Amino acid sequence: MSDPSTAIPPEAEDADFALPSQLFDDVLDAVEADDAPALNGLLDPLHPADIADLLEQIMPRDRTALLTLWKGGMDGDILSELGDNLREEVIDSLGPKELASAVRNLESDDVVDLIEDLEDEQQEAVLTALDDADRLAVEKALAYPEDSAGRLMQVEVARAPEHWTVGEAIDYLRSDVALPDQFYHLILIDPRAKPKGYVTLGRLLSSKRSMQLRDITEDSFRTFNIADDEGAVAYAFNQYHLISAPVVDADERLVGVITIDDAMEVLDEEHEEDILRLAGVSGESELSDSVRVTTRQRLPWLAVNLVTAILASMVISMFDEVIAGFVALAVLMPIVASMGGNAGTQSLTVACRAIATRDLTTSNVWRVIRREVAVGAINGAIFAVVMGIVGVVWFGTPMLGVVLAVAMIINLIVAGLAGTGIPIVLDRMGIDPALASGAFVTTVTDVVGFFAFLGLAAVILL
Repeated sequence: MSDPSTAIPPEAEDADFALPSQLFDDVLDAVEADDAPALNGLLDPLHPADIADLLEQIMPRDRTALLTLWKGGMDGDILSELGDNLREEVIDSLGPKELASAVRNLESDDVVDLIEDLEDEQQEAVLTALDDADRLAVEKALAYPEDSAGRLMQVEVARAPEHWTVGEAIDYLRSDVALPDQFYHLILIDPRAKPKGYVTLGRLLSSKRSMQLRDITEDSFRTFNIADDEGAVAYAFNQYHLISAPVVDADERLVGVITIDDAMEVLDEEHEEDILRLAGVSGESELSDSVRVTTRQRLPWLAVNLVTAILASMVISMFDEVIAGFVALAVLMPIVASMGGNAGTQSLTVACRAIATRDLTTSNVWRVIRREVAVGAINGAIFAVVMGIVGVVWFGTPMLGVVLAVAMIINLIVAGLAGTGIPIVLDRMGIDPALASGAFVTTVTDVVGFFAFLGLAAVILL
């Protein structure tokens, strides 16, 4: 966990927490002048997240020069805030002593998050920098499945026997026992190290010394298994308003604890990935990525979109004689397809979010589908009237307005059905709906829109 007591610079507060452009200019001027004291004076007051943002937003050559000049300034909290790709670059630039100093004071969960996506050589460099006990804890966590509770937890836990009193617990916490840098609950365990409940620090400090710990436990207590999916864990934290929760092994023994900051980070990462994937962009895309990396990430989905565009073009080619006989159709075709695509994207976004938050279930799936289809029909009818009038006024052909209106209704109904149904089907098949739905929905609305509009025109106008 990063330290929330780190000072937030006034500049960030004055600009809605965005770094002022003047700071960038001052930092780059100090780097160009090779002025290490000036650079230290600018960076030392900043929060680790702000320093990470600064490193991500400057040019690679400036970043390299900054890291070279700012020797000894990097710490583990800054590394934890960096994107994966940039983190590798920064770790490569650090010497063994600098790396050891940076990661030595991190909690075990932060070290795991720091190195789990690194290359083997870089992982070994970080592990070598740790004390033997910390290295063993991190290596054990890395042995758990990726995206599991075992990877997410920290092994530093504040625990106490369930039969203790408040006074005994306070005396224990005030002794020289090793405790996490930050913790929210004192976890109660039985003689077999199985967690039986927890007590908040506020309740602990406000209770009489003679009070039994088991009498002031919280109702929110629940445990997670080391193999539980981290996404499910994060959902439970958000759903049940948890602050921290113990993690147990296969024998139900306490092995670690997950805290709210780590759970919320998982939710944030999943939401960010969904947003990027809806646009056909890799969930690992970062502003600091090079042109080559960014191109490689986006090329596959552009290729998929090209295939879907070709399919839509094939539908249009089926009606080339219709278009040649009534040129106005070529002018109005994009309107039908565009409206369907936008409506489909709206339904798709709502469905993907509901799937991600587990609000869309088998108990309400048909109600949601019926709602989206009904919304599509109503919106289609409204815009059908508008576009029907436009078609009559613009081209002076009443039946063209009718064709346009009916095609609009059909495509918006299909858009609502496809935008909701496709992500649901993909989710049932085990395919990420945020990643794959967009191309399918666009194809359906384009093909149906063109086919309905041109097909109706062939029957009615010619």
